[in-house]
Amino acid sequence: MNAIQIPGRPLPQIFRKWCLSLLALAAGLLVSQAATAQLRVDISGVGATQYPIAIADFAQDPQGQTVADIIRADLTRSGQFRLVSAAGANIGVDSQVSPEDWNTRGADYLAFGTVTQAAGQYQIRYRLLDTVRKTELDSVTFAGTEKELRRISHRIADRIYEKITGIRGVFSTRIAYVLQTGNTYELQIADADGQNPQVMLRSKHSIISPTWSPDGSRLAYVSFESGKPVIYVQTLSSGQRTTLANFKGNNSAPAWSPDGQQAAIVLSRDSISQIYVINADGSGLRRVMRSPLIDTEPTFTPDGGSLIFTSDRGGSPQIYRVPVSGGDAQRVTFNGSYNISPDISPDANNLVYVTRRDGAYRIAVQNMSGGSEQLLTAGPDDQSPSFAPNGMQILYSSVQGGRSVLAVTSVDGRVRQTLSALNGQVREPVWGPFTN
Repeated sequence: MNAIQIPGRPLPQIFRKWCLSLLALAAGLLVSQAATAQLRVDISGVGATQYPIAIADFAQDPQGQTVADIIRADLTRSGQFRLVSAAGANIGVDSQVSPEDWNTRGADYLAFGTVTQAAGQYQIRYRLLDTVRKTELDSVTFAGTEKELRRISHRIADRIYEKITGIRGVFSTRIAYVLQTGNTYELQIADADGQNPQVMLRSKHSIISPTWSPDGSRLAYVSFESGKPVIYVQTLSSGQRTTLANFKGNNSAPAWSPDGQQAAIVLSRDSISQIYVINADGSGLRRVMRSPLIDTEPTFTPDGGSLIFTSDRGGSPQIYRVPVSGGDAQRVTFNGSYNISPDISPDANNLVYVTRRDGAYRIAVQNMSGGSEQLLTAGPDDQSPSFAPNGMQILYSSVQGGRSVLAVTSVDGRVRQTLSALNGQVREPVWGPFTN
């Protein structure tokens, strides 16, 4: 087995993408059911700028309070909004509203709406007012079933976020992660707030390296169920999956190209882990470059022209960049002696990775043009960072108070959220793309 050793650390806990050591013996079980472990959200810190906003309970139907509560929770989690109380306000979408009154209360913005229901179908109408300029910023109508109310509420929160900040919201996106409970591994997907978890794959053997397709319809991942690590691609809507890579040796660390037509993968078919590119249908395998030491954890740059990856070719794990067409790799990280697990922001301006400093594994972000670095977390064991699709937040796994949790930090490190699983160990989270 080829791996980069970490002195004093059990390798399976740190390099689930690198150290593929415990081979499976039995097939995993595909399931599509609600996960039993819900996630609780704890928030600390505030953004550099906070927008004061009042969100009234949506009028008429009792579900209107639920819709408003979800929107409030979404905006609060961002750390960029300060909620002004709208308690006791009865404002329907057709109500006459005085912007001056709400501005006097301290709200620069006011969101309100109406929920109606007929024959199991809900109609949700909402409006957003700028109370300072006395203008309407947004007005839209959604329709759906009761099960779709949470999704619709997230979409409204996205619209509010974008209308006020100018940046697309990510509340209606999803995340994926691996939850280990005892000897059972589950690949789960959930809303960005950790709610509504669903089990995509359950197995008695390790599942690692989940990664979303660019359109959010599929996940690629590595499963050990056949007695060796194999890369699969699974369609979320149907549960159908296909084998992407099952070559001699280890097959690991899949990463989609931005157009979804290819994937970068890591194979040890030539005795040492090296990076290859393969078509999404499993054809056209091509080795990107040749290295005397381990290359792993590839990820495409947003333009699809380069790969960012981890290698110990310089004597210690660092992050490099190479054209997808091949050629010479250039080192990217120079701060510290140990940097792994890279992800690049959607605008290609920032690189996030795991760095080891003073014995602690922390999340760091580096500016791609200037090279300046900021440490976002304190450790002691923070792993697998993944950018939100708007580049404003970073999802990662962490050990806090002796428990394994999902966590989120803003890209400037000011706002942190902890999504705490009720049981089990949460690993290798990845934030899904925009889907609408």
